[in-house]
Amino acid sequence: MHMLQLSTLSRALATLLAVTAPVRAADLAPVQLTLTGPWSVRVVIPGEGAPPAADLKVSPSEAVTITHERHEAFPLFNPRAGGWVKGAQLRGVRAQETTTPFLLDPESLVVRTGLGPDARTLARGVDYEADLNWGTFGATTNQGAALAGQTVFASYRYAPLRLDSIVLTANRTLELRQGKPRAAAPAPPELKAGERRLANLWIPGRVERLTPHHLFPVLAEQYPARPIPLTHRAAARLPKSVARLTEGGSLRILAWGDSVTDGSYLPNPAQERWQEQFVTRLRQAFPKASIELVTVAWGGRNTASFLAEPPGSPYHYEEKVLGAKPDLVISEFVNDAGLNPQQVHERYGKLLADFRRIGADWIILTPHYVRPDWMGLDREREIDADPRPYVAGLREFADRNIVGLADASLRYGHLWREGIPYTTLMLNSINHPDARGMSLFADALMELFVESETRLPR
Repeated sequence: MHMLQLSTLSRALATLLAVTAPVRAADLAPVQLTLTGPWSVRVVIPGEGAPPAADLKVSPSEAVTITHERHEAFPLFNPRAGGWVKGAQLRGVRAQETTTPFLLDPESLVVRTGLGPDARTLARGVDYEADLNWGTFGATTNQGAALAGQTVFASYRYAPLRLDSIVLTANRTLELRQGKPRAAAPAPPELKAGERRLANLWIPGRVERLTPHHLFPVLAEQYPARPIPLTHRAAARLPKSVARLTEGGSLRILAWGDSVTDGSYLPNPAQERWQEQFVTRLRQAFPKASIELVTVAWGGRNTASFLAEPPGSPYHYEEKVLGAKPDLVISEFVNDAGLNPQQVHERYGKLLADFRRIGADWIILTPHYVRPDWMGLDREREIDADPRPYVAGLREFADRNIVGLADASLRYGHLWREGIPYTTLMLNSINHPDARGMSLFADALMELFVESETRLPR
């Protein structure tokens, strides 16, 4: 990546993830937020010399009305599929390849066969069925079967996502600044020179009132530098790779994973994927080394999928992973998250034996956070500890076997302390991180290689 491109990405990350620092941040304690009504919040900055408290009125998500949205080749409704693929997707709530749930006003959906006076209004449960949480709909297999493949028109209302900010302005006044509404991955509003973001308010679409779970005061301006023991760093766990880097040799890195590693859903994968961001930084840290990046990734699959593929498959494990002859393997498999610690030791033990047989070092990336309900969470605050047994299993496996571990999960668990609801980094509202989210993987990887890394600004 050219330095100009990296600089552009850095500025984008700074705008989207960051607290703009210098209004003498060290002189101000973290903001205190108190709900005083369904859509009002009192803002207090403790301490002598702080700006006076302010009572701010927050606007609910403004409903968007869609009239006569055309859907050609109307599909049959599949009740056994995932909510976002049960039928046609209402475009207002679409988030990349999925939809964002709970944005649609379920009482508002009207489906008609046409626009003229002879058009018929279809009956739900008779002519069509819908998943009103996910905003998908399709023809029934009985009375509505004749509609399959035809053109229909949908009218509905939905309330988009929004991330507002409480800002300390350059003249030390408190201001509520509204973010732009989006169906997925809303960004906080931009700051002006000399301003500081004190908190974000998470408006997750169609909610009746604010709750404490929607309040995200900025408690930390960045992820804190962790004192990683020398026995856990790359020099101890990846000796061959570190020797090649420090001696100016060649290093072939294999990024192996699922859709998050594939990254084809990103606007600019060649710059924004975690492995691209990591290798760019690694080249800067070790400019004399010749670093080659190879990616083998399969969306929607896990390690078992690769192991089960027959010879000749584009995802055959022996041919495409081991056959890539990497010096360093970095694996990312959020789709392995259903494994328990015992299963991690069994399956990853085989992988480790294979990688050692071909002389490759290995770094395991712990996964990012995904939809809260998929992780057994009911909120996006107070979530420092990842509840998934898989993550605990990865940490235990890496320590027991002296394998490299880049703990991206820790960084995702810290985002709420930085005022960021982590789902706002998901382009599909489920599990596909955007460029900001991808940078957290690169952060976790660089933490192993550079004692005092200069991180991208946030």
